[in-house]
Amino acid sequence: MANGSKSSNSTSITPSIDRWKGKWALVTGASAGIGWALAEQLAAGGANLVLSARRVDRLEKLAAELTARHGIQTEVFAADLTRPEAPAAIHAFTEGKRLEISLLVNNAGFGTFGYTHEIDESRLLDMVEVNCAAVVRLTRLYLPRMVERRSGDILIVASTAAFQPVPFIAAYAATKAFDLIFAEGLAEEVRGLGVRVCALCPGSTNTEFQQVAHQPDRAFRFAEAAGKVARVGLEGLAAGKSSVISGGRNRWMVFGERFAPRSFVAKMAAKVMGPESAKP
Repeated sequence: MANGSKSSNSTSITPSIDRWKGKWALVTGASAGIGWALAEQLAAGGANLVLSARRVDRLEKLAAELTARHGIQTEVFAADLTRPEAPAAIHAFTEGKRLEISLLVNNAGFGTFGYTHEIDESRLLDMVEVNCAAVVRLTRLYLPRMVERRSGDILIVASTAAFQPVPFIAAYAATKAFDLIFAEGLAEEVRGLGVRVCALCPGSTNTEFQQVAHQPDRAFRFAEAAGKVARVGLEGLAAGKSSVISGGRNRWMVFGERFAPRSFVAKMAAKVMGPESAKP
């Protein structure tokens, strides 16, 4: 359950991440959290970056820092992915600049916390638009060229929430389940066509996500650093994995849930995630 604020974590790289050296990567939601950390690590590996998010001031700051530190090329494009036309605008921007996107990082996303019947309907639908529809739109826009040249990579940031129902973030968990299944299915479709697709599934992460979603502190007791999560995702994609879970604790949690009834998992999740007033 992740996506949010700026990372100050290490940008050390491994040989697998420098596969994008000298190539162009597009990162959505790059103004904060895991997106910021992904941009840092890709830049450290020599990738040129197209950075997109709503907050252009943060994007420009990040672009300037990464260009100065790593000597890479950067482009910034402000876009609000709650707007259905935004993915096409991003694509038109990169096409207009004649940039060949070798890596698409569908990272932008947000969550909402609380009783679903109390959350504003427009907020829920905006979340579906950003977390699901924009992911499909951007993937559909950039995938044909990747298949045509038989080379390209797509990283989709999902969540450990994708593996089970999670009361009080029910719609968010459902959107991330969509991202996970979409990524894993697509990965098999294009495996023989020279394109790699991977879903990155973080658990609780030290980002702005908690504040934006208004989740309780107890859900973030074992939060990971955004830089560590970003590294796991990029290494998993480079290794050809269709999905990867960040953190040993999170991997064991997901593994253990396979042996429990879904109704039991939902009840346990409600005890962790529920507002105090919801507890008996």
